[in-house]
Amino acid sequence: MLPIAVDAMGGDHAPAHIVAGAQLAADEGIPVILVGQPEAIGETSLEVIAASEVIAMDEDPTKSVRTKKDSSLVRAAEAVRDGRASGMVSAGNTGAALTAATLRMKRIKGVGRPAIATPLPMFSGGTPNILIDAGANVDCTPELLALFARMGAVYSRAKYGIETPRVGLLSNGEEASKGSPLTKAAFPLLSESGWQQATGANFIGNVEGRDLLGDDVDVIVTDGFTGNVALKSLEGAAKAIVDALLGAFDSSDEARQGAQLLLPALAPLYERTNPDSVGGAALVGVKGVCMISHGSSSATAILNAVRAAHELAETDLVGQLTAALATD
Repeated sequence: MLPIAVDAMGGDHAPAHIVAGAQLAADEGIPVILVGQPEAIGETSLEVIAASEVIAMDEDPTKSVRTKKDSSLVRAAEAVRDGRASGMVSAGNTGAALTAATLRMKRIKGVGRPAIATPLPMFSGGTPNILIDAGANVDCTPELLALFARMGAVYSRAKYGIETPRVGLLSNGEEASKGSPLTKAAFPLLSESGWQQATGANFIGNVEGRDLLGDDVDVIVTDGFTGNVALKSLEGAAKAIVDALLGAFDSSDEARQGAQLLLPALAPLYERTNPDSVGGAALVGVKGVCMISHGSSSATAILNAVRAAHELAETDLVGQLTAALATD
């Protein structure tokens, strides 16, 4: 298996935490290549692809990718394109990562626009639900939502082994008549049997916001604007709940004593809702594996992102998507 190219310069804690996470992955036996400025990366036993430039988190994605051709992010995408790496991981500028992967790796035939597939943690500890699109495409057509449904179903099988992914369309009501003009127009496209047979999926109709973390759906399809708002809302709510619990546990001597009893039971729940335990989201629809991590990613997050990229390369996500879209 070819190594995973890690953008060592991307993220709030780069390069130290990024390099540390890559080293943890290498210690597990996953081959890794670092991409970035050798002088900033410092001493390491990992192979380094030198890249002299860095794309900042606040730079314009398209302009920066086109002008900073020797940036770590662009060089990581090129490593996948050129067959030097089986996938890439970046905690840098999300828009630039999307643009670099799309321009350098190119899109799979039949993919109008790639989409971000984000795992949503299950409080019950079960297999995460997939939210697609989680921010790559703010403006969408009904046809794009139908494409996202196909790609999300294939990703769900490749990542989590779900043979018949249940696909739902995010709306403001379960009835087919509910929703925006976009979701109403997309509903009949997702109801067609052809794409479901090609991907092995089962379209279950509309789902609501309360179903995002539920057990009744595996893939939730929406436009990138709605998906990103939903994702950030969930992350904010989870953080607020954790902060409130910690505050309550420290509110009195009695509460602190009770916390000692509860914390062992609550620790696994915290781990399931911690973004670092997932590592990142996959950009699906390009001819290569691309994992996009949080800008605040720790070494643990990078480790998990590299693990996910390695798994998707091993299960041939790109080949599965190519086959499914060709037969649809």
